[in-house]
Parts: sequence; C-alpha cells; structure tokens
Amino acid sequence: MFRRALLSVAFAALSAVPAAASTVVSLAHAAPDGAVTQLLLTDGRVIVQGFGENDWWTLTPDNKGSYVNGTWKQVASTPSGYVPLYVSSAVLADGRMVIAGGEYLNGNFAFTNKSAIYDPAKDKWADITPPKKVLPFIGDSPSTVLPDGRFLVGEKFKEVMAVLDPKTLTWSKLGSAGKHDFNAEEGYTLLPDGSVLTFDVKAHPNSERYLPDQGKWVDAGSTVADLRGPQNCCGRCIPYGPKQKCYDPPGEVGPAILRPDGTVFAAGAVPDGQNTAHTAIFDTVTGKWKAGPDIPSGDEAADTFASLLPSGNVLLEGSSGQLYEFDGKKLTTQPYNVGGFYVPLLLLPTGEILIAGDHVYRGDGTYQAAWAPAITSAPSTVKRGSSYAISGTQFNGLSQANAFGDEDNQPTNYPLVRITNNSTGHVFYARTHDHSTMGVATGNATVSTTFDVPSGAETGASKLEVVANGIPSSPISVTVN
Repeated sequence: MFRRALLSVAFAALSAVPAAASTVVSLAHAAPDGAVTQLLLTDGRVIVQGFGENDWWTLTPDNKGSYVNGTWKQVASTPSGYVPLYVSSAVLADGRMVIAGGEYLNGNFAFTNKSAIYDPAKDKWADITPPKKVLPFIGDSPSTVLPDGRFLVGEKFKEVMAVLDPKTLTWSKLGSAGKHDFNAEEGYTLLPDGSVLTFDVKAHPNSERYLPDQGKWVDAGSTVADLRGPQNCCGRCIPYGPKQKCYDPPGEVGPAILRPDGTVFAAGAVPDGQNTAHTAIFDTVTGKWKAGPDIPSGDEAADTFASLLPSGNVLLEGSSGQLYEFDGKKLTTQPYNVGGFYVPLLLLPTGEILIAGDHVYRGDGTYQAAWAPAITSAPSTVKRGSSYAISGTQFNGLSQANAFGDEDNQPTNYPLVRITNNSTGHVFYARTHDHSTMGVATGNATVSTTFDVPSGAETGASKLEVVANGIPSSPISVTVN
C-alpha cells in the first residue's frame, strides 16, 4: 500500500437506513484513540493500534460477553524506536501477536524490516527484527501464518519470502521459485490444502499458489477479471534503502476471503483506463477462476478490508467507505458507509464485525451446523488458574475470515474457549494457546488446543464452547472449582 497521508480520512459516524435486515450499533465506549488496525487475541480481547501509532489498547467484553458494552485499557507500547504504521501482522498459535515491518517508521517512509512480538499474558513486547540478509525490506508486505505455525512474510521488492519460527524466534529464507513477480501490494490467502493463494499486482492477471512442503509457487491461472488499479498511483518514484533505489508502485488490489463453500472471493480496484472495479472467484476444488460481480456505482476495493460473516457472506468495504455483502452470487450494497477508506474490520467471537473500534455490524442470517467446531474430548471439571487440553474438529474454522489488500492482516482462524456460568449467565474467555494446527477447513481431522481457566471465573456449573470465526460449538457441561 502507498499512503499519501496518515489516515487523512475522518472516520465519520456510520449512516444507516432503519429498515435494513443488517444493523450497525455504536459501542458504548469507542476506542480512546481510534483504531488503525485490530486483532483478536486468544483470550477474547481485541487489541488495536491507536492513531498515535505507539499506543495500543485492548477491548474486553463485559460479563455478558458484549463487545458493544466492553471496556478499553491501554497496554504496553512497542519497543523503543519501533513506531510502525501499516505492518504485516498475525496472532500466533501460542497466543502471542507479531507485527513485522511498516510502510512508515516513526512517522517517516521506511519500508522497514524492524519487527516485534507481543505477549498478552505478560503485557510485554520483544524485538524480533530479522537479519538484513534474510529479510532486508518488509514495509507493508503480505503475510500469513502457515498451518505448521510459522509466520510467513514476503519481501516487498522481490519474490523472496521468509518465515519466523515462533519457538526459536529465528527467521529463515524460503524458496520462492515460480513466483511471477515481487510481493509488493499483494495479499496471501490460506487455502484448505495448506497452500497460499496470491493474485499478482505487477504481473496481473496471473495468480499463484505457494506450496510450503515443496518450497515453491505453482501457477494458479488468470483471475479472468482484472483486479489491479493503475500503476504508479502517486506519479513519482519513491526512493528507499541506503542506495536510494526507486520503488514504482505497481498498483493496488483488494482483499480475498475463503468462503465455506471452498471458493475465494477476491475484490479489486478500478483498472487503468476503465470505470468499473471487478471481482473474481477462485474455486479451490477445480483450481479455476471466474469473473465475479462488479462493484457498484464506480466504487472499488483498492486497499480495503473484508470479513467473513457467520452466514458465509463476505462483508466488503469499498474504498468510498460503502459496505457490501457478497453471498456467493450477488454483491449487495448495504445501507451503511463507514466514512472513508482504510477503516478496519474484524470478525468477533460473537459473529459481529468490529468497525474501527467504535461500531459493530450485525449481518442477517446464520451459519450452517456443519460449519461449527465440535468438541470430542474435554475435562468435565476445571479449576481456576489451571490449564487443560481440549480437542475436536474444525477448531480453526473454515477460513482466515479477515483480509486486506496487503498489510494489516488480522486473521481469526484459531479456537477460543468461552465459559458461561449457568447461574449468573456471566461469560469468561479462557486464554487458548499451542493450537495443534493453524490450518483452515481441517474437516474431520482431530485438532486440539490448551486453555487456561481465568482466575476470576465464577465457580459452579457452567457451559463451555469452542468458538472459531464467530461460530460456536455445541456447548458441553463443565464445573468450575
């Protein structure tokens, strides 16, 4: 992404038409310093970066599990000298959050490779900057967490990629043979087979899949519809690095979301010389692309967010701020506008979409029972402050569920454990960690995680659910001692 100004658009109040099936609700308490990016921690809290860039805040739902009535608290700032904007990001299988790079550093263009990891349990950051010889430039690069838990990041100006091993916090290069072009402005979408899909910007309309077990990219065909916006959006060469090399922005695309039916919905910008932005649909079974519906009214999805609703519809944010829902066939304009571009969306455990830390979007419809996690093994009695293993199927959901054109990734494909006291109805999220996989749509395979019962959880008869991408499992009975 290339940014002309730091969040120059004012985040206006959402406009709404009361008769709509979907609704937008204001939070009782908006994020104190706004939200540049939002990620879901495995203890149920949301963490956001404020407009001050070095201030981070968490949103904790109230004792009924409501994020609308939740409360904010400021947490630790990033390490000294690392105040990034527009980063690669993810929550890891061990529950920690990683941010890498930044298009801006300390308020200036940088395409930095500085990186840090945050431990929510300790409220501490640590520097994990990769060696220059491994990953010299990250900036606003694409990233994802591979099924085996490694954090994958593409170098912005080359085809090169690297992975962070969360256990050792060491970085290593990966093979990148078969990539048609550099990683700049592209996004990574994790597929059910463990491969990673990208659609090219510079080499548009090509697409590729990365095969982690083979360390190479394979061709995934033409996107059919042109998804790339005009090259060199800003009319100038951007110098970077000690040798002041020239970066010519190759254009912009939008987010891509894997849906429960196994298709990927990809959105684009208005192509050069055209008046209409397109979408495309990739079938993970056939490996073929087809054109999707055009984005209405001259709008586009260049550097915008999208989230997967529990119903299987994709909520897409247009560059104008207009919201749309894609149901697999039609792209329907919703009666809500978020007030401008680059307003972050995040799927919550409640199935709502958090918008910029100050509203939630509640879509119409619900999930199919087959999409839900299922618990097969869990303790019947737990103790406050203790840790327990739990296993079952589809703990990671059917999709990463959140996407952006390139940076500020905020996938939620990991299990949360929610405990509700039968007597009071009070809700407690148990921190999960050490998930057995970070894959998506794992089907009938048995997967597992570990959960820590909160010390403040109420004792007595309760119900326990595993939640993935806003969809809960059938509850089981548990006694909290």
